[in-house]
Amino acid sequence: MKMKPEELEEKGYFLLDKMNHADIKPFVKRYITKGGWFSYIYYLSVIISFSFLIFFCVKVQHADNYPIRKILLRISFGVLLSFALVPFHELIHGLAYKLAGAKNTSYDANLRKFYFLAIADKFVTDKQEFKFIALAPFIIISLTLLMVSFLTGDPWKIILFTTLLIHSIACSGDFALLSYFEFNKRMEVVTYDDKENEVSFFFGRER
Repeated sequence: MKMKPEELEEKGYFLLDKMNHADIKPFVKRYITKGGWFSYIYYLSVIISFSFLIFFCVKVQHADNYPIRKILLRISFGVLLSFALVPFHELIHGLAYKLAGAKNTSYDANLRKFYFLAIADKFVTDKQEFKFIALAPFIIISLTLLMVSFLTGDPWKIILFTTLLIHSIACSGDFALLSYFEFNKRMEVVTYDDKENEVSFFFGRER
């Protein structure tokens, strides 16, 4: 969207909300539970991943008499792999921002509050652009894990579906932001990041 933040009010937009990056969790919790398609897709992805994980754990344990400790070990590997994917997740966000036209992208993390962000400073995006940016890591990583799972044995599927489950849960922020757009669908909503002040702004105008 070729518009600068300072032009928004001239174009009829007004401030709807702002999200301090340090307080991202309350924002996510509020909008991931609002309902709507993006909330449903999020919860469905978590439920499906969890169901497949349980299925392969039970299948391996019964069919191959696989020790429980080895199943738990593979689940642990899956958790570790999901953490290793965090930089790739944010990198995909950054590349998506670049493809959308952002020139100044960066990354932020707070390990104490456990959040990770890709930031496009002062780059205004509308719903369609933000949908592409927000969903890119979820789609790419999920499809990659699913494709690899088709090529592996059941014990490896435990690792992969654990990773898929944790990654799906970790995408709650992306889906909550999309849910925000959907919750305000009566308006044209745009958003941009202010890197210096560590805030994301949401502006809207009547259709």
